[in-house]
Amino acid sequence: MDNLTLHAYDRAATAFADDWDSQPAGTDLQELVLRYFRRPGLVADIGCGSGRDAAWLAANGFDVVGFEPSAQLLAEARRRHPEVEFQSAALPELANIPAESFDNVLCETVIMHLDPRSAVEAASRLIDIVKPGGTLYLTWRVTEGEDQRDDSGRLYAVVDAAGVRTALAPAELLLDEEVTSSSSGKTIHRLIARKPQQR
Repeated sequence: MDNLTLHAYDRAATAFADDWDSQPAGTDLQELVLRYFRRPGLVADIGCGSGRDAAWLAANGFDVVGFEPSAQLLAEARRRHPEVEFQSAALPELANIPAESFDNVLCETVIMHLDPRSAVEAASRLIDIVKPGGTLYLTWRVTEGEDQRDDSGRLYAVVDAAGVRTALAPAELLLDEEVTSSSSGKTIHRLIARKPQQR
C-alpha cells in the first residue's frame, strides 16, 4: 500500500468514513454481487475502508470478513459495524490470508492506491485467495495520463488493465467494463472473474 495514501486515511478516517456513508448506495455493485457471487459463501472485502460494503454483504446473507490496512479506518469499521468481523491486511501481500480461502472476493476501488508496479501483483494475489469455482469482483478508479495525488495525498495511479487481465488468467472474465460508479460518480474499471473448478 502506498504510504502517503495510508497516512491520509489514518489522519482523517472519520471524515472519509462520513463521506462514504453519505454517498448514494452502490446499487451497481450490489446488483452484480447478487448475480455473480456464490451463495452461501464466505466473502473477503479487501480494502474495506469503514466497512460500508461489508455491512451490506452481511445484511444480505453473506458471511464476510473485511480487511483493511489503515488502523484508523479499521477502528471506524469496527465501531460502525460491530456485527461484522474486520482484520488488518494490506495489498499486494495480503499476509496471513491463505490461498483458496474465500468463495468470493470483493476489492472495490483499492488497487489504484498502490504503486503502479504492484497493481498486477495485487490482482494475482486476489485471484489466489479465491476458491476454485469462486468469484472475484475487482474495480479501480480510472486515472488518465499519469499518476496523480489528490489534496489529501492519496495516490491515484494509472492501472495497467492488460496486465491485470493477464494476472487473472486462467480465470474466466465474466465482465470487463469501464463505467461510472453509481455511488461515487467517478469512472471505474470493473472486472468480474470466475476461478475454474479444479479438475
